Amino acid sequence: MSQKPDSVPRARRPGRNASNLEEVELIGRIVHGDMRAFDQLYRIYFPRLMRFLSRMTRRPTMVEELINDTMLVVLHKAGTFNGKAKLSTWIFAIAYRKALKALRDLDEPLEYDAREPADTPDNGPRNQILQQQMHALLTRAVHALTAEHRAVIELTYFHGADYREIAQIMDCPVATVKTRMFYARRRLKTLLPCGAEDFL
Repeated sequence: MSQKPDSVPRARRPGRNASNLEEVELIGRIVHGDMRAFDQLYRIYFPRLMRFLSRMTRRPTMVEELINDTMLVVLHKAGTFNGKAKLSTWIFAIAYRKALKALRDLDEPLEYDAREPADTPDNGPRNQILQQQMHALLTRAVHALTAEHRAVIELTYFHGADYREIAQIMDCPVATVKTRMFYARRRLKTLLPCGAEDFL
């Protein structure tokens, strides 16, 4: 039931409204103490939060704990969800705040992990090597951004969120999201070799 990232930024997914309605139904059941509904919602959001928090924090060892902390808030604060935003926006906002707090509490150096393979068809060994090298360059470049800029890139390109949704998640004006995207893209272009900026 987890949703696959869009290849086009901010593209709307088919059936997205239906999924949101199903998730809102689950949160309603959670309010009334239905732990099966919570388990179902946890399974839906685990892979989505795993990707988002892994890219935002760059610390694989803390991600599952952050997911659990996020979903515990969802469990205990389910009754505060008012439906003004989509449920996914509310949950990602909780995860974003948890991640920012965890990052502020840490002072150890960041790790680089380029194990995630590129999503490309097999066009021969030479192409695979080139794609892996490009993916590693992009990953290193994104890792050089601030947490706020990484979050904007991740939510836009991998979760299909629009600027309004990102503003709700990050608790800031839409203009701030646009500014962060501008600076994130500009910074990435300075970090990537000539031609690689076409991926942005």
